[in-house]
Amino acid sequence: MTARAGSNASPAEVGGVEIRLEVRPRWPLRLPRHGGADGVLRCRGGVLERLLHVEGRPAVVRVAQPARDRVLFGATAQHRDVAEHAIARMRFALGVDDDLRPFYERFRFDPLIGRAVRANPTLRVGRRPEPFEALAWAICEQLIEFRRAAEIERRIVRHAGPRCARTGLRDVPDATAGAALAPARLESFDLTPTRALALHRAAREVAGGRVDLHDPDHERGWARLRAIRGIGSWTVELLALHGQGRHDQLPAGDLAFRKLVARLRGAGHPSARVEEEEVRAFFAPYGAWAGLAGAHALALGGRGLAAALAA
Repeated sequence: MTARAGSNASPAEVGGVEIRLEVRPRWPLRLPRHGGADGVLRCRGGVLERLLHVEGRPAVVRVAQPARDRVLFGATAQHRDVAEHAIARMRFALGVDDDLRPFYERFRFDPLIGRAVRANPTLRVGRRPEPFEALAWAICEQLIEFRRAAEIERRIVRHAGPRCARTGLRDVPDATAGAALAPARLESFDLTPTRALALHRAAREVAGGRVDLHDPDHERGWARLRAIRGIGSWTVELLALHGQGRHDQLPAGDLAFRKLVARLRGAGHPSARVEEEEVRAFFAPYGAWAGLAGAHALALGGRGLAAALAA
């Protein structure tokens, strides 16, 4: 059910069909043990719950991991195809079907991230079930502290996200709902005018079909998005990595990466940072796995990476 802009969204009617599916991950997996900062993913007793919409039709998905080599999915919806699609999107979000063996074999003894890869081979890049979510939240998170960005996202969900009356779960507003939110309304959630307008225009492009975020030719959509004022390489790279499963994409302009590379290159002051292109050059050796390599680098931290390089 599509959210109504400018008001609390209508409750989603979920029920009728329930399907269950057991999956054996293609690579060792550990499910998250907590929900997301925006409040749409819930974790209770080790079971993840998420409300999703397929062409406006709601489904509630639950995911559990009773054993290391098994993941159980359950979905409830009015129609079987909706439940099946919702499970497919959660499989994508959790990386259940990702085969990370080539990455592990190639980089487990890498001088920079090898120790992190060996210590946590289950690490995956966090993803959103729908790419528009990754795009919208990337715009919200531009150039501000994450805690403040998360609060903005929670406000958007609370005021414009459709809600399941039975579970209380909410979904992120889709592109159609986002396009219906006036920039002034988005500003009321604490977005700057520039970011509010960028989010509104990006939602209109996606809702109008001019940008298809599911099109395998991702670059075509990226080019159109980057024509929107306020959307640059960092935003598109976050979309690619967290919304489209592109392990080759690294948000090189991210402050965490810029500080990390500066520290490893001996830039001196703890607040020093390098330019975006220097970050790209630093992670270039990881090629098609740059995004996942970056996740391992951040997990190990500056001191751990410096110790690895000094060894």
